[in-house]
Amino acid sequence: MSEPESIAPDLPAKGSRSLKRVTAIMASGTLVSRFLGFIKNAFLVAAIGVNAAGANSYDVANKIPNALFAVLAAGVLNAVLVPQIVRAFSREDGKRTVDRIVTLGLSISFAVAVAFTLGSGIAVRLYSQGWSDDQIALATAFGFWVIPQLFFYCAYTILGEVLNAREQFGPFMWSPAVNNVIGIVGLSVYIGIYGRYAVGVDESLAWDGGRIALLAGTATLGIAAQAGILLWPLLRGGYRPRWVWRGPKGELRTVRIVAAWALSAVLVEQVSVAYATRVASAANPGNIDPSIAGNAAYFNALMLYLVPHSLITVSIVTALMTSMSRMAARGDMTALRAEISRGIRAVAVFTFFAAAVLIATAPMLVRIALPTATPVVIVSVAQVLIALSVGLVPLGAMVFMKRVYFVLEDARAIFFIHIPMALTWIAVAWGAQRLWDPHWWTVGVALGLSASNLVAVVLRLRGLHRRLGGLDGRRVLGTHLKAFAAAVLAGLAGFGLSALLPGVADVAGWSGFFVAIGIVLGTAVVMLVVYGIALRVMRVDEVKDVVGPITRRFRRNVR
Repeated sequence: MSEPESIAPDLPAKGSRSLKRVTAIMASGTLVSRFLGFIKNAFLVAAIGVNAAGANSYDVANKIPNALFAVLAAGVLNAVLVPQIVRAFSREDGKRTVDRIVTLGLSISFAVAVAFTLGSGIAVRLYSQGWSDDQIALATAFGFWVIPQLFFYCAYTILGEVLNAREQFGPFMWSPAVNNVIGIVGLSVYIGIYGRYAVGVDESLAWDGGRIALLAGTATLGIAAQAGILLWPLLRGGYRPRWVWRGPKGELRTVRIVAAWALSAVLVEQVSVAYATRVASAANPGNIDPSIAGNAAYFNALMLYLVPHSLITVSIVTALMTSMSRMAARGDMTALRAEISRGIRAVAVFTFFAAAVLIATAPMLVRIALPTATPVVIVSVAQVLIALSVGLVPLGAMVFMKRVYFVLEDARAIFFIHIPMALTWIAVAWGAQRLWDPHWWTVGVALGLSASNLVAVVLRLRGLHRRLGGLDGRRVLGTHLKAFAAAVLAGLAGFGLSALLPGVADVAGWSGFFVAIGIVLGTAVVMLVVYGIALRVMRVDEVKDVVGPITRRFRRNVR
């Protein structure tokens, strides 16, 4: 039915965009979206607090669609979409195959979202430990409103990955900004009606149906808009999706095999996520002590931790995914090895610096992100953030290598690697709960995640080395060692400067908020200068792939 002429315009010319330019486009969209996301989260904390019953209940309810999204979208769909869509668009009948993948993906996502919405009470009990019946009931009520987000998350991923496969990278990274704007408006209305969260208020009497619907319903509306807005660039780019339920026998055989293994891997991962959430939720079940970090504090620390990862690492990985898929499709393993080496080294140069900044400025970063939080809450979140930041470098490497496995259509290996990863996270979280004071249980959960990331890097690196016959190991290791040394020097400079500047307790109020921003920016600039000089002395060239677009834009603005 389809002809070659109708397929050719669907994809831009191969190699038409450099890694630097594509990374800049995606990073700018992510930066704006993350900035708005932090404003939204600051409003959320002002509305329901952090180490509070309502905040922990809302966080557990949100864990459910996010966990299911990890299973369906981040796990299964990402495993098959870009590689299979790139291959499909290279064939004459490729659009029909893509339409079929989109049809099946949206249909399955909708069915799962309906099923889990109806069973939200069971899911809440799975993710909580030691909670009262009232708190479980509140989290279940939130769940009825937020679990439908799963369908829209999956739609966002499916449509976005079609855009990525066509090298229309920008919309996928910019559309979350719409979600955050809607969230900010909704939370502003909520605070205007119900007021800000106050420590010591009996929350069991505060939550009614209208209050729950406004808070959680607005959040779901934002996710729906985030997905729906992607239809416009798809249509403008020449792709018009159609419902296609059937195709030639065996057409999606590879998709099914890869998806089945990817699904199994993510299910294993979600077992550890559920256990870790239970440990964090049990640290302060009655929310008696605001200095004890619970599951909501973990979420807030995770938001900060993932900023550099989503800003640069995901942009690099997404940009290289399409090119690596093409190299694998034509069997050019030499080019693929070079691209993998390039990606791992570029990610390492950025994540070492980002980890050093997060660790050195953690309390002030939390102060900025949660402007209405008290000093004891800020310290509790900062401790979790530091524990997470230890694993930022392996996080970037393992996510990149996971995508390589998907390019090679080897999701089976990912499944078996996820087993020791999950066991590591569970073991560290279990040990923290058994051996440490409750103040440190959530920190133990964060350390467990960092340890799990490291295990993943070692196992995935070994598997790819064996599969591809080498990975430019000496050059990759050399870049990591040099970046680590430079990050240590930058970190020492950051800690030295922090010791001379005001602490969290000294930057209260809105004037203190702006002081905290100045402290973080000043410390980061000093650390960047030290890091850049060290990399230059050690002749680390990979930094150009990360900072090249930024410096060129700055020079243009100066002129």
